[in-house]
Amino acid sequence: MTDHQQTARRFSSGPWRRLRSLRVRLIAVFAAVALLAAVSASGIAYWLNRDAVLKRAQDTALNDFRVSLSRNVSDLPLNASCSDLATLATNVASSGLSYEVVVVDQAHPECPASSAPTKFTLADVPAALQSTVAKPREVSESNPYPYHLYWQRQNLEGRPFVIGGTKVVPNGPTAYMFKSLENERADLNTLGWSLAIATLLALIGSALLAQAASATVLRPVKRLGEAAKRLGEGHLDTRLEVDGSDELADLARTFNRAAESLHEQVEELSAREAQSRRFVADMSHELRTPLTAMTAVTDILEDEAESLDPMIEPAVRLVVSETRRLSDLVENLMEVTRFDAGTAKLVADEVDVADLIMSCIDGRAWYDAVELDAPRGILAVVDPRRLDVVFANLIGNALKHGGSPVRVKVRQTADSVVVEVSDSGPGIPEDVLPHVFDRFYKADRGRARSEGSGLGLSIAMANARIHGGTITAANGEVGAVFTLTLPLTPPPPSTGGTGSGPTGDAEYKDAT
Repeated sequence: MTDHQQTARRFSSGPWRRLRSLRVRLIAVFAAVALLAAVSASGIAYWLNRDAVLKRAQDTALNDFRVSLSRNVSDLPLNASCSDLATLATNVASSGLSYEVVVVDQAHPECPASSAPTKFTLADVPAALQSTVAKPREVSESNPYPYHLYWQRQNLEGRPFVIGGTKVVPNGPTAYMFKSLENERADLNTLGWSLAIATLLALIGSALLAQAASATVLRPVKRLGEAAKRLGEGHLDTRLEVDGSDELADLARTFNRAAESLHEQVEELSAREAQSRRFVADMSHELRTPLTAMTAVTDILEDEAESLDPMIEPAVRLVVSETRRLSDLVENLMEVTRFDAGTAKLVADEVDVADLIMSCIDGRAWYDAVELDAPRGILAVVDPRRLDVVFANLIGNALKHGGSPVRVKVRQTADSVVVEVSDSGPGIPEDVLPHVFDRFYKADRGRARSEGSGLGLSIAMANARIHGGTITAANGEVGAVFTLTLPLTPPPPSTGGTGSGPTGDAEYKDAT
């Protein structure tokens, strides 16, 4: 088995097979679509709410800072001292919106004032914001003031703040505001968790919806699969109940029409096959009576052949040979008909396999051409007559087409007996191997008048199968190898009439 085949086999079984289930894939698709939609909607909602919350908080704080600074800076005296700056910072920060203020004056750069000196200083103001606040803009009709209020969001020690700054004109101090966004971050975190829970609930809901949808869709598909399985097992009367007018109902109607057509065709083929089997059986039975008389006459002619005119003797011997060949063919056809009709029956007995093979070899005078490796004591319940037919075909076929010495080896496994018949010939061509057990098959199509009929190995296989075993053909290191595998105990007998097959001599002579 190749790596690709092993991988395919591993993925077609176990948990991988469940992952390939249509139900699982349908649920996965529903879940993926729901997850994508929920995450997209939640992300957009979170982003919009985040901007709205932060913008509202910072706009409120910055507006209040502007108003409070404008109101309190008028009370600041000229040439304000450091204490005056500290008072301004405290008064601006006391508006009630919980922000802190840092005030710095160019006249007193050594004492920047802060409403919370231990928490915020000028060093906490980003350098970019300080530079932007201190830089005047050109005054014009669209910009009547040189200084404006600027802001920037900044994390200080892991806490979010919005920092705003502006310079009081014309020569006033510069004030900076620190507004904490902790409450807004907490609100946004709560919103994020809420959206995450909503996404999870949407995912679970989509999975449940997919389960319900898959049950609705897959139930008819499952019934269709079960019906197809029953149809494949031979229950040709299997039909599906059709309800509705959707695609699944159309599929069920198509299946019913196909099953009905198949039923009709199988019945027609079965009738034709039965007629053919009956014709062969009747023909074989009808031929037996004249063949019996012809065989008796040919026996007499054979005995008298030496005393006949030399010009007539070859014709007489040809008639004798062809009559016996025709008799063997009729017997084989009758045996094949019994197998096809299911009337072949085992007459089983417990025998020693080695003794049975030795009897087959001795009865046909093959002991000089066959090497037997068969330990005694391997007992199996078989039909001795049918198994003798199998051994005669396999060994005779090896002698005829493979050449001696033919080696027969017997071994026993846990619950079966294995008989290997190998020859010393050229082996079997690769294109012939799949057909060696086919009826009337001959590897050499030019030998149409050969002694065998092409039924011997087919009958041997049928006899092996009626025992619950099988025969395989392969090429060994030297020559062909036929392996017969039989259970030590045959399967229960099938119902059917009794019948007798051809003799062992007829079988091995017809081996191909």
